[in-house]
Amino acid sequence: MKLASSIVPLLWLVGVSSVAAAQIFTPKPPPPQRPIPVLTAPATGFTYPQHATLTFTVDWRVFTAGTAVFHLDQSGTVEHVSATADSIGAVNMLFPVVDRFQSGFDIHTGCSTGFNKQIQEGRRKIASDLTFDFQHGKQAQNERNLVKGTATHKEANVPACVTDSLSAIFYQQSQPITPGQTTYFPLADSMRTVTVGMKAETREEIKTPAGTFQTIKVEATADEGVVKNRGHIWIWYTDDARHLPVQIQARLFWGTITFHLQSIQSN
Repeated sequence: MKLASSIVPLLWLVGVSSVAAAQIFTPKPPPPQRPIPVLTAPATGFTYPQHATLTFTVDWRVFTAGTAVFHLDQSGTVEHVSATADSIGAVNMLFPVVDRFQSGFDIHTGCSTGFNKQIQEGRRKIASDLTFDFQHGKQAQNERNLVKGTATHKEANVPACVTDSLSAIFYQQSQPITPGQTTYFPLADSMRTVTVGMKAETREEIKTPAGTFQTIKVEATADEGVVKNRGHIWIWYTDDARHLPVQIQARLFWGTITFHLQSIQSN
């Protein structure tokens, strides 16, 4: 499930299940679409790290299936986010994954500065760039199939400010997270703009290789798009001013995968 394919970047094993899911479940009529909200700016006083690296192990059932690493680097008013997802062990032999993602967002407005992905999953190899021209209300995607040697260009309308699939995890850090409340924001999703909700559920103590954390469990929800179609997805943010993501979980029809924080580095 790859992070770029859902609001929680690097859940790359979901990608393996998408075709099978379509064959098993009968599509239902979509619910009424929620109006696209305005992206709320990061809370006044919230500070993003100048440099940080978050390393996760990815477990599937009883196996450690891979690793996921997030790098955050601030330059001027932009928080640059890069992420890698790599399969290991038996999973790597069955279905090798080498995924790379890059995005960024303005630390004052939350607006995405663009999204790039290079994915290698089994025999599939794709390179894609998504750019935003908020002034003219346009988004453009250039995608190359590195196996077939084909390329596509798509354009679509976009609101004055949106987040993207990778930046959304860290944008949410800057918002109030209180059990019982939901934060809604516009997300650029497959050349559409969809409304994503981050529903804060309960306070939980989470133990990870990086330590024990007091957290708030948040579920990503949507009425349409890849977030809705990827099963249930949760992120555990620390219950403090940092709102640091320390655990991510996706519950799918074929099993559950969990990201456990392995280490935090400020470099």
